[in-house]
Amino acid sequence: MRAMAELEQAWEELVATARRTVADGLVVGTSGNVSVRVGEGGDSRVLVTPSGVPYDRLTPHDLVAVGLDGTQHTGTLVPTSELPMHLAVYRHTDARAVVHTHAVHATAVSTLVPELPSVHYMTAALGGPVRVAPYATYGTEELAENMLAALTGRTGCLLQNHGTLTYGDSLDRAYDRTAQLEWMCRLWLTAHSVPGRTPSLLSDEQLREVGERLSGYGQRPAQG
Repeated sequence: MRAMAELEQAWEELVATARRTVADGLVVGTSGNVSVRVGEGGDSRVLVTPSGVPYDRLTPHDLVAVGLDGTQHTGTLVPTSELPMHLAVYRHTDARAVVHTHAVHATAVSTLVPELPSVHYMTAALGGPVRVAPYATYGTEELAENMLAALTGRTGCLLQNHGTLTYGDSLDRAYDRTAQLEWMCRLWLTAHSVPGRTPSLLSDEQLREVGERLSGYGQRPAQG
């Protein structure tokens, strides 16, 4: 009973995050997908958005949950076609949530460069310069493998001619990284488009210093 209640709460948060991607213009229609991992070890479940269903139509009865091996345990709707990418992230990282979008500026950058230039210090929040995973057909294991390589040492990547993928220890953290990545892509495109000017970029050392500061960023639990 408790386990089902945990799944239902996680589903509610997942649907809210998925709807947020639409409201913030990161996806159009049913593009993109969101997942969250509940539980630990082999008994954990991955809740994912279903394939081809508008987020505003999802209800508590539409909950879709699969195991790390892809076996569907809950729900009758077909999981997102990008399930291989989501499961690959959970199998190879400590992710608790994954957000995949077709954000316009990020997708545009993915067609131009093999790596997003370090135009802003928030690059460090994603682990360093964001790589572009080589193109592969959506929903394939090849795409999942390309994505994993691009994610090495990072918490986000661009997917060539496709979109973005980020992960985190919560839905909020994964979503925030997606939003930051889209913003940085928009920033670089804007600066790069100025005729006769070249954007200044941050060095690896500058990013390292920012990474150290970000590790202590935010509120801390009260002591005593």
